[in-house]
Amino acid sequence: MKILVVDDSKLARMFLIKTLRELEPSAKVLEAENGLEAVELFKVEKPDAVFLDLTMPVMDGYEALNEIIKMDTKAQVVIVSADIQAQAQSTVLASGAKMMVPKPINSEKMLSVLQQLSI
Repeated sequence: MKILVVDDSKLARMFLIKTLRELEPSAKVLEAENGLEAVELFKVEKPDAVFLDLTMPVMDGYEALNEIIKMDTKAQVVIVSADIQAQAQSTVLASGAKMMVPKPINSEKMLSVLQQLSI
């Protein structure tokens, strides 16, 4: 399993990666600190799942989500964001995200997310 974690906050990425590794120790975890890096990594690596923040420099999560979905309409993109407004959620779900979960994401919630993605 290959998972891409995208967040401009190194601390947020590290926390998410730590949680993922506890549940999926054999997973290959890739990192990007903005949406542009995420899109480039997605092209090359074709990860099984993407955990994507919304608010980032260079290219935000909304733009990155749209680019990823253009490349692969079945991409498993989970939005992990502090922005839990209904408008943000409806926008990303309409754009092709599988789900949106609030930050921080704990082990219990991560397990639920991974099971729903069935990867």
